[in-house]
Amino acid sequence: MKKIYTVITALLMCGLVFNACKKDVNPSLGKLNSFAALYKVKNAYKGVDVKLSPDLMGGAQFTGGVVISNLTGNNFPKGGLVIQNADRGQVRGVLIDLGDAVIPFLPGDSVVVDVSGGTLSKVQNSLHLKGLSLANITKISSNNKVTARTVALGVLTTNFEQYEYTLLKLIADTKPLPVTGETYAGNKMLDDGSGSTVVLHTQAEALFAENSLPASASYTVIPMFGSEGGGYGTVQQVRLRTEADVQNASGPIYPNWPESFETPDQPFKGSYNMNTVEVPDNNVELKTGNWKLFQSILSNTTGRDRFNPPGTQAIRMQQNLSVSAYLQMNFDLKNGASKVTLWHGAYYTDAVSTFRLEYSTDEGTTWIAAGPDVVCASRGSKQETYLLNIKGKVRFRVNKLGLGTTSIPRVYNGRMSIEDIAIYSN
Repeated sequence: MKKIYTVITALLMCGLVFNACKKDVNPSLGKLNSFAALYKVKNAYKGVDVKLSPDLMGGAQFTGGVVISNLTGNNFPKGGLVIQNADRGQVRGVLIDLGDAVIPFLPGDSVVVDVSGGTLSKVQNSLHLKGLSLANITKISSNNKVTARTVALGVLTTNFEQYEYTLLKLIADTKPLPVTGETYAGNKMLDDGSGSTVVLHTQAEALFAENSLPASASYTVIPMFGSEGGGYGTVQQVRLRTEADVQNASGPIYPNWPESFETPDQPFKGSYNMNTVEVPDNNVELKTGNWKLFQSILSNTTGRDRFNPPGTQAIRMQQNLSVSAYLQMNFDLKNGASKVTLWHGAYYTDAVSTFRLEYSTDEGTTWIAAGPDVVCASRGSKQETYLLNIKGKVRFRVNKLGLGTTSIPRVYNGRMSIEDIAIYSN
């Protein structure tokens, strides 16, 4: 018991929510850490069942994390406790199979797990930690906040094992669109328009199984390999914990959206300001219609432009301007808008920049801010969501503000990527 509390003290010093200690060796003690992040624990699995020991985990005996599962919604197989933690930017989760035990832990509980004698084992395609009991798990705090990471479906389905048993947010439509009276129960297909889909599975006994299914929403989910009947299996699934995991319900996405900027190919609009026969006044015919790309180009530099797989292109907007750069629709959508989403991020290692989403209901004569100004993501990309209630015809544009030349710390105005703009009808 003394050893457990020694580990707990060390973990509290490392941040309580298990952004685990950054070094494998404690320099003050000259000893290997007795705590291993979940990505290290899971790396011990090499294709066959493996019994965990300190030798396999760099001397560690313990792991831990924050509880993200919530069995009160009756939408997960019983006896499974799901925790996640982060170390060196690697977020991982695992299901601890506790059999018939009544699990006392709640979402947000931070726990330490003594994995001695536990076994990493595949159940169908799902990796579980088995052979432990409640006695192996000690709670050290409650009500820790875990923020769901927003991912595009193409990224999730390509890297499913990496995201399995972690808390994610997806913004997607139900396809085909639900009919009147359709409920969550069973298998529903989520589609974000990227060409990738994933199954939203709801068990028949889930408390929200008979509630009405929205056409589109933001879903907070836990990915797992499941079966059509509700147990563990080989199918990529995502599951809600309770109906509170469904937010921002809206009308369906317009046909042929999102605009992913995949066609035409990059060279067609390779200069920030063009006026040619093919590109008159920076106007380009894209998948969804004709757009103005003023001080904006089609771009496809891997590792620098922020595009979402399976796509290979995004929009890159110019830096250091004292006038606005625009990514602007030259056409209207007829049925208003209930929601708009888009992805944004600073190009490569550039300074951040500021933009606002604007809309027009008079064919582009006047423009209105759809929300507050946004500073783009500084590394990688982030999805922005705007909830709206616009009726009748509407068009949108991204206005990258002309703040002038970057002169840190006063002015930040680097190049910026915009990707996957989705518009949802009212």
